[in-house]
Amino acid sequence: MSIDKAIENAVASIKMEGYQIDNECVEWCKKLLGNEISMEQYIALVKQKSGVVAQ
Repeated sequence: MSIDKAIENAVASIKMEGYQIDNECVEWCKKLLGNEISMEQYIALVKQKSGVVAQ
């Protein structure tokens, strides 16, 4: 399965649960799965976006 198809399936699943995901988060996921950023970098981006300050 391609990265794009995997993300498309995950986004559909998230939406079926009643949540929303924006394009920025989708791009971060693509970068994570494409080994362009590390898991630590991904988590830092998500925390920053959501306003979480805990380490």
